[in-house]
Amino acid sequence: MFGISLSPLLSPHSVTSSRLSIKMSAAATTNHGISVNPLVVKPPAHPTYDLKGVIKLALAEDAGDRGDVTCMATIPADMEVEAHFLAKEDGIVAGIALAKMIFNEVDPSLTVEWSKSDGDNVHKGLQFGKVHGRAHNIVVAERVVLNFMQRMSGIASLTKAMADAAHPAYILETRKTAPGLRLVDKWAVLIGGGRNHRMGLFDMVMIKDNHISTAGGVTNALKSVDLYLEKNNLQMGVEIETRTLEEVNEVLNYASQTKTSLSRIMLDNMVVPQPSGDIDVSMLKEAVDLINGRFETEASGNVTLETVHMIGQTGVTYISSGALTHSVKALDISLKIDTELAFKVGRRTNRA
Repeated sequence: MFGISLSPLLSPHSVTSSRLSIKMSAAATTNHGISVNPLVVKPPAHPTYDLKGVIKLALAEDAGDRGDVTCMATIPADMEVEAHFLAKEDGIVAGIALAKMIFNEVDPSLTVEWSKSDGDNVHKGLQFGKVHGRAHNIVVAERVVLNFMQRMSGIASLTKAMADAAHPAYILETRKTAPGLRLVDKWAVLIGGGRNHRMGLFDMVMIKDNHISTAGGVTNALKSVDLYLEKNNLQMGVEIETRTLEEVNEVLNYASQTKTSLSRIMLDNMVVPQPSGDIDVSMLKEAVDLINGRFETEASGNVTLETVHMIGQTGVTYISSGALTHSVKALDISLKIDTELAFKVGRRTNRA
């Protein structure tokens, strides 16, 4: 897909040597002899997304046109080591299945074992996986693996917290994902216990404010969508954004008089912040009551970890939050060969 050559990644060391092996002793938190299946949550479907191509691109941007010059200068080509994954804060781990794919892309001979699966809790100081094989290739893969895992784990951790607080409503992400990482970000949401909104522009009709303004109003926009889907013999979910109770009533009036493909009504910015720091959800609750189960409902706007519980109590079906992916705080994870030294430094900095 990307036309990328990965040959610089595995450049042989200039010094030939017999195969060496180093195994640093691990601290007591290591889980020995445990290997679990990392692919507990499958990635969401996408008709054109090339996950392997994304992995290759991430590796290639790191390698450039020379490969890892530091590894080639310092690590004998045949030296083997064992490196351990270390959680440096509490959270939900995600990206384990993807990490295995990355290691395999760099060097299929690397052996990767995990004591945790995607979606499991990890705590600060826990060793939850290890990789064994040629040191050069482990170090080449290290940063790319951690970049994906830390971002995905951050998304999964926040999603888990918001999904628990939102119950009985379901938490959704949006299309506010990192460019090129749409599937990866949405995969992390699933791992954290959320649900996916539309993957892109192609798999759901989403009538937003600009569509409504251009089409000449709510009714015209809905009518145009229904005609388009019928003409093209398409069946897919249809959602319309409403910003006022008048727009909600207009949607309901149209649906009561016309056969429509409409399946969900978004209730946008009907959560009103108060000067005290609290929120007023009365408008949202009134809109949900007006719809009365005739369509799925989705609350959007002013959704935070602090507000999501109250929003979820209004009866909405879904709550969407762009912050799950656009404002993610990465979960701190490291991959260390010398775990004893890593723990010593971690204790000194309160990160292990």
